[in-house]
Amino acid sequence: MAADILAEITGMLVEIVGDEHLLADEVTMKTTFNEDLALESIEFVALAELLHHRYGAEVDLMGFLSEKDMDGILAMSVGELVTHIGRITHASLAHASHAPLARASAGSAAAPGSDG
Repeated sequence: MAADILAEITGMLVEIVGDEHLLADEVTMKTTFNEDLALESIEFVALAELLHHRYGAEVDLMGFLSEKDMDGILAMSVGELVTHIGRITHASLAHASHAPLARASAGSAAAPGSDG
């Protein structure tokens, strides 16, 4: 799953920065946004928007960054973001897989009372 997320983020970065500045096979889990990619703040905003479109509101890049101090933001690697997205999407999938069971249980509990 991490490899898939890394590939998607790499594609987003190529879209934001442009092919001439970033070759897709250069981005690894250890690639840093600041030192290696030299991403500017407007590019982080563009990445946040693409992540939102791809993964939904649960993956909030700006919220994730707000939990870090300046040194943490400057040193952040692509791998940290991949791990964060993996946690969020895994938790979201786990929650979604339990939701139908909860609805089914609620429906079966309500059925006897509706016979009246």
